Amino acid sequence: MLTGIEEVDWASLGHAYGPADDVPELLRGLASADPAEREAALDGMYGAVHHQGDVYDSTLACIPFLLELVADPGVRDRGCIVELLTSIGGIELDDEEEMTEHPCEDGEFIPAANYAMAAAAIAAGSDVFLGLVADPDPEVRLAAPCALASLHPEPSLVLTLLRERLTVERDTEVRLALVAAVGQIALRHASLRAETVDWLGWLARAAQDPGLRLAALAQQARCAPGEISDDVVPWVTALLEEIRTTSGSGALRGAAPTFIGQVRELLEEHAAGRPAPWTEELLRTLHAALDDRVDDRIALILAQLRSPDRWQRSDAIWLCGGLIRVWRGRYEEVVRLVGDQLHDPEPRLREAAASFLERLFELGAPAADALAARLARSSPGPADGSDVGLDDGPGDRPGIGLDGGPVGGLDGGPVGGIGAGPGTGLGTGPVGGPGGPGAVGRSGRDGALIALARAGDVRAVPLLARALEEDEVRRELLYATDGLGPAAAGLAPLLRRRLARVGLDERLYDRAAPLLHALAAVRGAQALPEVLRILRGAPANRRDRVREAALRTLAAFGPAAREAVPDLRALLADGSAAVSTAAAGALWAVEEDPAEVLPVLERWLRPDLPGADRCAAARVLGGIGPSAVAAAPALRPALGSRDLWVRVRAAAALWRVTGETEEALPVLLAAWEEDRHARVDIAECLAEMGPAASEAQLVLLTELTRRRRHNAREGASGTYDIHLDEKLLTLCRAALARMERGAY
Repeated sequence: MLTGIEEVDWASLGHAYGPADDVPELLRGLASADPAEREAALDGMYGAVHHQGDVYDSTLACIPFLLELVADPGVRDRGCIVELLTSIGGIELDDEEEMTEHPCEDGEFIPAANYAMAAAAIAAGSDVFLGLVADPDPEVRLAAPCALASLHPEPSLVLTLLRERLTVERDTEVRLALVAAVGQIALRHASLRAETVDWLGWLARAAQDPGLRLAALAQQARCAPGEISDDVVPWVTALLEEIRTTSGSGALRGAAPTFIGQVRELLEEHAAGRPAPWTEELLRTLHAALDDRVDDRIALILAQLRSPDRWQRSDAIWLCGGLIRVWRGRYEEVVRLVGDQLHDPEPRLREAAASFLERLFELGAPAADALAARLARSSPGPADGSDVGLDDGPGDRPGIGLDGGPVGGLDGGPVGGIGAGPGTGLGTGPVGGPGGPGAVGRSGRDGALIALARAGDVRAVPLLARALEEDEVRRELLYATDGLGPAAAGLAPLLRRRLARVGLDERLYDRAAPLLHALAAVRGAQALPEVLRILRGAPANRRDRVREAALRTLAAFGPAAREAVPDLRALLADGSAAVSTAAAGALWAVEEDPAEVLPVLERWLRPDLPGADRCAAARVLGGIGPSAVAAAPALRPALGSRDLWVRVRAAAALWRVTGETEEALPVLLAAWEEDRHARVDIAECLAEMGPAASEAQLVLLTELTRRRRHNAREGASGTYDIHLDEKLLTLCRAALARMERGAY
């Protein structure tokens, strides 16, 4: 075994972490009789030799030995080695990519030819996979179909073999892998697609196993999405019900300490107790094929959410997360049914529901009653605010414990998903003592409370007050105060006390920014002394960001922040545009005298300055409005900037200070087409213009007819994506309504 391994000069080859002289040990480890050694070796192969999908010269040198290991029936866990080979040889590059190099982590480049050579080398030895479809080891049989579909140079031969094997294979997951491989061949080889799609259609109707019929239907839809039948929803629903009543339960395997083992453990934990865990992937494939058939996808999800099988309901939540993030639609009933899952005894289902609802903001309103009921079960004492300190009592509360990562989202909000790092208040124990089946731990409670507050439901206010009494508070709870309106004013004393305890150290921004944001949202002007303490005492570390956050809060206080005027005047001359313009905005909010602030803002509009500086000045000028009309000549040159955001901010500000659309509107409409991410800001301005922006009607109507969200990204999402798109739709409707009223 591994003949010739010592003849390779491994030290002259490399992988992700330097010389590849450790590779022979890894290869021998893959053949070890010790399961732990095999797993550690596999972990090393993925971690170094095939790091993040890269193909190094050492990766190429490994291929003959990996093929030899796969061919030896005495080697255990060969299915994992087949998967490794499939990954190494399965990267497809287009013609342009083949002429370039691919960067890796250390800044060096991997020749693109490596990927082509890897595919060719594995294809040359891929006959070894033909015999594996009948291997006694089900894990090998599970991995072999994908390897054949991806790597074997004779797809017709493979297609025949896979279809024949399906008639004798008895393992459910292997059968599904055979069908998936057939679909993969049809996608890769157009000449075989028509006959394969027909065969998949026949299998979807003729197979006895409902799981097999569902797999065939999913692959047929994947290969020929235009031919998906109109009755796909009742068909799939009936199959899921048949699967539910005929499948057994899943089982857990042993844990492993390596990264590969941890991933496997998580997947197995996810599948634990599920009668048919593979249905999730089949439905994901089907949803991808349905794509923009949003109504069908919603109908399918609704059927799953009404299923007696809680795992089908869990799958529906995750599938709906991908749907609602990308596509606009009528989701009220979906959201209501997801809210119903908050009462399920299964904690994983409850957590999935709360996590989904967190990102819906206003779309979460249909689940508000369910969220409030869940929170009532998890919170001690009455939920009417009578015991949560909505007063300005003595400042003897614990410290705030807001020591998460930096905040840098839109207008000071958090970016990305919700983490569980140190100090974020994501506890796991129950809150307020033991509860019944519906009781939730702190992380679940926080998620439900965030969802309720983001939905704008005032029942969140007393619960937020109770959360503010605890040692640690998730920052997302503080940012969620935005949509609660005047009802949240009673939170100001609690926010003030927490802000008073924030240390003026290098972690000041992380701790203070969420509190400052919340105080601005609730107009908590009684906290002026505490805000000034932050403004004056900010340390060098991130001082500008601390000051900017404090100045935004002072601006929200308006004339009630008059005591801050000397500080604001002093900061007008600050060398940071963000600080200087924020000080100007706050000074205007307090005194409403343009004489002092306009020269400062005009100074930051100079064409030689960075775009961010000019945007900051334009934004404040727009906020001042007609009183800043004298700054119009300074704004006009920015309309021709190469920076799109400078043009947008300047055009919006010019409209707001002059009330004239002739110069601003063409700039805004051009930017609308150039960058979809600018549309929310532009629509806000168009809604203010009303009838004066009538030539924008067509772009607004076109936006409202689009099914895809304007900011949808493949494989990525942000916490505020859905909220921003819904805001865009609301602004478009408001702008059109104003234009319509102005026409009569």
